[in-house]
Amino acid sequence: MSEKLLKFISLDRRAPQTRDVAERSGDFAEIYDDFRPAGAADQAARCSQCGIPFCQVHCPLGNDIPDWLMLTANGRLEEAYAVASATNTFPEICGRICPQDRLCEGNCVIEKDFDAVTIGAVESHIVETAFAQGWVKPPRPRRELGQSVGVIGGGPAGLAAADRLRRAGYAITVYDRHDRIGGLLIYGIPNFKLDKHVVARRVRLFEEAGIVFHTDFEVGVRESFEAVAARHDALLVATGVYGALDMAMPGSGLANIVPALDYLISSNRKGFGDPVPAFDSGALDAKGKQVVVIGGGDTGMDCVRTALRQGADSVTCLYRRDRKNMPGSQREVGHAMEEGVHFEWLATPEAFLGGDAVSGVRALRMRLGAPDAEGRQSPRPIPDSSFTLPCDLAIKALGFEAEDLPAAFAAPRLKLTRHGTLKVTGHSRMTSLDGVFAAGDITRGASLVVWAIKEGRDAADGIDAYLRAKTRAVA
Repeated sequence: MSEKLLKFISLDRRAPQTRDVAERSGDFAEIYDDFRPAGAADQAARCSQCGIPFCQVHCPLGNDIPDWLMLTANGRLEEAYAVASATNTFPEICGRICPQDRLCEGNCVIEKDFDAVTIGAVESHIVETAFAQGWVKPPRPRRELGQSVGVIGGGPAGLAAADRLRRAGYAITVYDRHDRIGGLLIYGIPNFKLDKHVVARRVRLFEEAGIVFHTDFEVGVRESFEAVAARHDALLVATGVYGALDMAMPGSGLANIVPALDYLISSNRKGFGDPVPAFDSGALDAKGKQVVVIGGGDTGMDCVRTALRQGADSVTCLYRRDRKNMPGSQREVGHAMEEGVHFEWLATPEAFLGGDAVSGVRALRMRLGAPDAEGRQSPRPIPDSSFTLPCDLAIKALGFEAEDLPAAFAAPRLKLTRHGTLKVTGHSRMTSLDGVFAAGDITRGASLVVWAIKEGRDAADGIDAYLRAKTRAVA
């Protein structure tokens, strides 16, 4: 064992410095400063190199975290990047936005007594060093196989599959409904968590590798699903889920009550300098408003922190459970609290108030009862506990559901699960249609980016096995 390791006894956990709260809450730049090389090496050296690396076990991608921590501690960053990128298409993105407190860092074996290794920050440092040094190359194949794969959806699942299949030698075409490639990485996640140049930088590498991107291409509208499928030897559906879950309650039809994704997309588009009529009219701009965000997941945290940066007079998050039971990252909750977001825990909305537009949210206090099917305590209303929050802009961050793809694609033989997601078979991830595969949120429901990457890579392996078997059968 290198003498540079096992320093968790003598070195405290240190993350990269966050920018001053007053400064960072006034702009959309990423909130963390970069690790200096010595700081990253010191934090990597805190890894205990344990016999059973629970950090790796609890990473959906199975990243070889102890290995690239060891290499970083010893200054071998080019090798560390090779290890990190072997299992992860987007280590620079996961290092920034993964909820490490729930995954790798939350399961670090030294976490209880010595605080976890800062895995995410070291991962980001490795990859940023690799880009700066020119170690990151386009995914070019050794030879072309003469077969093509179409990918519907340019988000993390589709891009992960495209990368893996291009490396194997397939010609790849990606079709995306938006005008930029990246899906929710571009339009759903704010810049203060993921600067868009990080995504664009990776997309440029894919373009250099020969992956073809068709933007503003909505399958089923611009061209039929059948026509797109006929153009390729195999097809991957990775559209994600964009349908906003809603709540039925009095006042829902009032103006200035908006879905979270509409709000975040408008903000990100303004960041690009695009014209956004709904934002420019004030309907999706939080400036000068009393904002109430309903929902306690990561999307809700993105909304409250975005509203602050837009200049809201006040921002309140309304959530029916307590902080301990929030589905969002505790790290993001902590950042939101530092920046001035007010949280109304154990409260649920029961009506929107106002004339033509919302002016208040009437809510009810809750208590936690017995655990539900997922093990979280179920919220129960407290009688006669109503209270009202003033509100000029209400944002509903209640989660997402899949659109009816068999109808949208005019492909009735595509089978769905009882949750409305595409049904796939085992590890191959093939749908009910021969040669058509699916991955990401469209198969598992709204989830983490890291899971989308994992499923995209798995689907690529399934497509490769399918096409190789067809080639052998023809031969």
